[in-house]
Amino acid sequence: MWSERMPGWGHGNMGPGQQQRMQRHWTYMNECVPAAYRGARSTIRATPEVIAEGQTLYTANCASCHGAEGLGDGEAGRSLVPSPALLRWFVQMPMSGDEYLLWAISEGGQRFGTEMPAFREALTEEEIWKIIAYMRAGFP
Repeated sequence: MWSERMPGWGHGNMGPGQQQRMQRHWTYMNECVPAAYRGARSTIRATPEVIAEGQTLYTANCASCHGAEGLGDGEAGRSLVPSPALLRWFVQMPMSGDEYLLWAISEGGQRFGTEMPAFREALTEEEIWKIIAYMRAGFP
């Protein structure tokens, strides 16, 4: 009677690549972030100037995959499996704390089988915080 799976439940009903995306979330919930990022907090205030700088950095480094408004609809991301994260919604979730976002952007997704590049060598930590400030401001 209950041997059948309910529609929409279980890994079998996840879209292509969704298991890879969920691995980062599982790791965070079960192991936290790596020690280098544990307890990280933004070092900048989200002033209009910082948000504008964050927009410029986001446009140059993130929008091609995640889309101009963080909806995962960037041209370069259309063929990626898993598809790029829906940042516009994700940054509003409790899980997306400072340490998580700094870790995800800095280290990328190689460990989890995604195409997200690591930005720790390309961007300074301050630049990453500016991108985070821009995203948290709602992609204005």
